[in-house]
Amino acid sequence: MPVSPEFRQMAEERLGAVAPITSRSLFGGIGIYSEGLFFAILDDDQIFLKVDDTTRPAFIKRGMGPFSPPGMAPMKGYFELPKEVLTDSHELALWVRRALKVALDSKSSRSKRKR
Repeated sequence: MPVSPEFRQMAEERLGAVAPITSRSLFGGIGIYSEGLFFAILDDDQIFLKVDDTTRPAFIKRGMGPFSPPGMAPMKGYFELPKEVLTDSHELALWVRRALKVALDSKSSRSKRKR
C-alpha cells in the first residue's frame, strides 16, 4: 500500500538520525538502505526492519508481525517496528543498528556462498 509523504519524511528523518540512508520506490512501498545495505521497508505508513532468528523474537514479544505484501505470503525477513520504539530515539537506534547488522551478516553470508 502507499506511503504518505508525511510518514515517509518522518520515517526518513528518524532513521537517518541513526545512520546515513537512501530510499527508493519498491513494489508500492519504499526501500530503505544504508551504505548499500537494504535494511527496512516503508509500507502502508509502517516501518518494517530486517530480522533474523536472533532478532525476530523481540518483535514477536511486542506483538509485531511480518511484512505481508498484498497477494503474497508474509516475508519473515522483515517485521514491523513497534510504534513506541519510533518515538524513543535511543531505543530506535538500538533496533536500527540490529537491523543493519542483520543486513550486513546476510550480505556476508551470500558472498561466502557465491565463492
